[in-house]
Amino acid sequence: MTVPHARPIGAQHPRVRDLLTVRKDASPGRIMVEGSWEHDRLLSTNTTIEAFFWCPEASTPYAVRRIAERAGEVYRISEKLHSRLSRKTRSDGLISIARLPVWKPQSFRFTTSSLVLVADGVEYAGNLGTLIRTVDAANADCLVLTSRRARPSHPSVYSASRGTILSTPVLEFDDIASAAAWLRGHNFRVHLADPAAGGSYRGVDYDGPTAFVVGSEGSGLSKEWHTQGFGAVSIPMLGKADSLNVALSAGILLFEARARKDGW
Repeated sequence: MTVPHARPIGAQHPRVRDLLTVRKDASPGRIMVEGSWEHDRLLSTNTTIEAFFWCPEASTPYAVRRIAERAGEVYRISEKLHSRLSRKTRSDGLISIARLPVWKPQSFRFTTSSLVLVADGVEYAGNLGTLIRTVDAANADCLVLTSRRARPSHPSVYSASRGTILSTPVLEFDDIASAAAWLRGHNFRVHLADPAAGGSYRGVDYDGPTAFVVGSEGSGLSKEWHTQGFGAVSIPMLGKADSLNVALSAGILLFEARARKDGW
């Protein structure tokens, strides 16, 4: 198979150095997409593909021409260079730099069925991606990030989110007070997920715009969230463990609220 407008390039080409920067999560707003199903998801959206790197020796006919037609720039790379650039044991010879969508807090409108997840201090890219995937699965409106340490542009976020990072709104606020004010301004009933809370998540009302705030994997919620005047809920722990993985906790809470709102 040939792609006529694919330019052969080597390891010293500026675009290769650019891709390595994106690979290291050092270029916010852009993400590395690698592999067949990953490009399937990419092509199903209107996402801008800045550059496509194709290794013929490692690829199948699959969707090479479709990707090349969408990409701003198309490059052909050797098998050796591909091995250096790839993060996966098998990427099918397909690597792209894609632009992440930009979401503005002021553009959102909410209803009584709206659901929002706030993730405070998330440390790991894999967990961030799973949270995004969970927000998508529960038909929640968006994910809000405060005090975040993992960035949405990390390549692992794409894989863990199953590509839903391209379609799930993710908002980031500079401080907790701003995020809390935004939720209040939209009349959200906010529930802090706290293992120490006395009330179960099953015992509260979800009859209006609803938001849950989950904390980091190691430290839990920032103290500042507890000073905002919001109530807290817990998920009963019936075994010996004292807490659940943050993404699993978020899934339980979001689907409980979604079931109540939609009358399952």
